[in-house]
Amino acid sequence: MSFSERLRELDGHAQAELVRTGELSRGDLLRAAIERIERLDGSLGSVAVTSFDRALAQADEPDGPHPEERGPLHGVPFLLKDLGPTVAGMEATMGSRFLKGFVPAQGSELTDRFEAAGLRVLGKARTAEFGVLPTTENTAQGATVNPWDHARSAGGSSGGSAAAVAAGLVPVAHANDAGGSIRIPASNCGVFGLKPTRARTPLGPAVGDLMNGLAAEHVVSRSVRDSAAVLDAISGPAPGDPYWAPPVAAGTFARAVAEGPGRRLRIAFSTRAGSGGRLDPACATAVREAAALCAELGHEVVEAEPAVAFTDLVEPFLVLWAAGVSSAISSFALLSGRTPEPGQFEELTWELYEQGRTLSAAGYLLAVSTLQRAARGLAGFYEDEGERQGRGSRRGYDVLLGPVTSEPAPPLGTFSVGTPRQQLTRAVEFCHETPLANLTGQPAMSVPLHWTEAGLPVGVHATGRFGDEATLFALAAQLEQARPWAHRLPGPGHPRMETRSC
Repeated sequence: MSFSERLRELDGHAQAELVRTGELSRGDLLRAAIERIERLDGSLGSVAVTSFDRALAQADEPDGPHPEERGPLHGVPFLLKDLGPTVAGMEATMGSRFLKGFVPAQGSELTDRFEAAGLRVLGKARTAEFGVLPTTENTAQGATVNPWDHARSAGGSSGGSAAAVAAGLVPVAHANDAGGSIRIPASNCGVFGLKPTRARTPLGPAVGDLMNGLAAEHVVSRSVRDSAAVLDAISGPAPGDPYWAPPVAAGTFARAVAEGPGRRLRIAFSTRAGSGGRLDPACATAVREAAALCAELGHEVVEAEPAVAFTDLVEPFLVLWAAGVSSAISSFALLSGRTPEPGQFEELTWELYEQGRTLSAAGYLLAVSTLQRAARGLAGFYEDEGERQGRGSRRGYDVLLGPVTSEPAPPLGTFSVGTPRQQLTRAVEFCHETPLANLTGQPAMSVPLHWTEAGLPVGVHATGRFGDEATLFALAAQLEQARPWAHRLPGPGHPRMETRSC
């Protein structure tokens, strides 16, 4: 096995350690990742834009006088998703023909924080056009395939990032999530993906929030510790942010990973059907086996589900979705000096753009208030009764386990069949209940604990209390230790390993 191939198996911490110990230079680490991208991505389709020279130039820059202050991911190769944060001077297409060749003059706060943590941006990963669908098959660049089965979807909208991490091109990559776009591709591709609490990470300087707080920025990664280290590096408000997440009780997310839960968690699990009325047996099995594993680890586990279900909230959620897509296209039209035309967009994207333009302010605010009422009802599921009433001892749940999607990774082309409304309905059914965590602002994650008999990964969804990513990280680290996944790699030289019950 070549040296570059051996690096595929390592998470970001392990790769950075090779640099710290002098076994590799930062340039060596980046060149090995570039070699993997050039060799493997032709069949994968995960990378939209490359910026190798820029990253290598950064690797040659001196680090300053205090090497002990470098973060745990210093020098690690990284991809930005081609949706959201920008890099000054680097093409930003948002997965759309409309923005082909658009090069923004201004970067983003989040990009600055990634690079301040030592991550080196090799380019941008493909996305669904303007993040619309839970698959990455945009017509501007082509499909990103699932590394485990090239006839299936990598998920979306952060499918390029998840596929690149799953295939070992980079150990960690940027992703964002307004309805499941971190967790869905993480589940499809067998990597770890956590959506942080609302406003944990900044969206400036361009915007204060997106879709009334639905959207959150973070990463997908090979390991839990990489995800925690990145969130430590990028969390916290930027000047002018309209609101921000509460402080981290554990001190740092890395500390939560290192120390574990530290107490017996109260965990609920549910396999109720989503808006499509069905749940694939493999997804239900993944949840039940994860619940059993949590019980084996000493946690209190019960079958229970909140009274609030996403199936009752689809229409107001889609009002925010259409408004968000329309606002994003209009914003980039102003930035790029271009005029949107229907032939420059996929049919569903254009329909959402037009819907958003015709929404009334009253209709938008009514949808917001409907979702906020539902969020208050859902919060009670996690809240101790004594906190709400000043008496009683009923404990709320620390974590809710459930399916990420209604089925394992579907075949490519699944979401392009039928009218735009039929495509959107199919997407909502596939997302199951991931949007609930977006409308409440709660942290949620996909943990790659299960593989089907056919060798497809199936993630398990876990939602935590608002502001409490630390408990999710601690539980994920415990599950990762009990049922490791980072050793699994698709592709030549890495045959699918026999799946254990988990």
